[in-house]
Amino acid sequence: MLEVKSPRDTGDMDPGVRGDDGCRLWAEQTGAGPPLVLCHGGPGLWDYLAPVALLLEEHARTIRWDQRGCGRSQRRGPYGIARFVADLDAVRDQMAGPRTALLGHSWGAHLALRYAIEHPERVSHLIYVSGTGIDPDRGWHPHYKRNLRLRLGPHLDRWEALSARDRTPAEEREWAVLQWSADFADRGLALRHADRMATPWLGINYDCSQAVNAEVKQELRNPGMAVQCRALDLPVLIIDGTEDIRPRWAVDSLHRALANSQRVSLVGSGHLPWVENPHDFRRAVAAFLRQ
Repeated sequence: MLEVKSPRDTGDMDPGVRGDDGCRLWAEQTGAGPPLVLCHGGPGLWDYLAPVALLLEEHARTIRWDQRGCGRSQRRGPYGIARFVADLDAVRDQMAGPRTALLGHSWGAHLALRYAIEHPERVSHLIYVSGTGIDPDRGWHPHYKRNLRLRLGPHLDRWEALSARDRTPAEEREWAVLQWSADFADRGLALRHADRMATPWLGINYDCSQAVNAEVKQELRNPGMAVQCRALDLPVLIIDGTEDIRPRWAVDSLHRALANSQRVSLVGSGHLPWVENPHDFRRAVAAFLRQ
């Protein structure tokens, strides 16, 4: 696992939020209005949702945080869904107040959904951005792998070469930028967008990624997840980019299961729709939060 020295390792940082087990979680808030907690994707990454906070600064008081073991938060386990739900509850309690809106992206969308299922009285709105649904067989994943290779195009050979060997820290960042570039529809700007996501580079926590992804796969095999979604009675907005390499039909069953949900597809956008269609993304989220 890539080791990255940062203030979290020396104890010099502002703790931001403390988990119920004492783990230090980096968090930051901006903007004005009702609280909106943002949950970044990964797992194993750090917050990259500052552009979302900027887009919504006139509509919400946004709270961003690095999940445990990631980015500027303390590199400390355990890594699991229940632990991350508890950490999100600490962020909500210490920074947002008794009730908040949630916006989750990718893996963070699943985390936000799980939190809403467990604590519906603490959530006013749920915004599910570029998630991958609740189908137990994860039938979308082969399509994603094929689409990733197609989208990488001339960068495929270099990405494969880096994937096949132990990487230096510089090569690790290069590999991530190449892979993340496939998440953008505009090929002329894709590498620039991905490089911006990787700046500053805080290192991927693979222990966290592997543990949480394995638990998500196991969790989705439980039919109770769909039952819990059908029982969830709060407003949900599902936002997709039409050019996401993760097929959007993967989310259809979740949309059907949610009693009070609406769906917005942003044309010409990939996995990070606020980057490639910021106007429509902001309009959709702002209108939803006003409900």
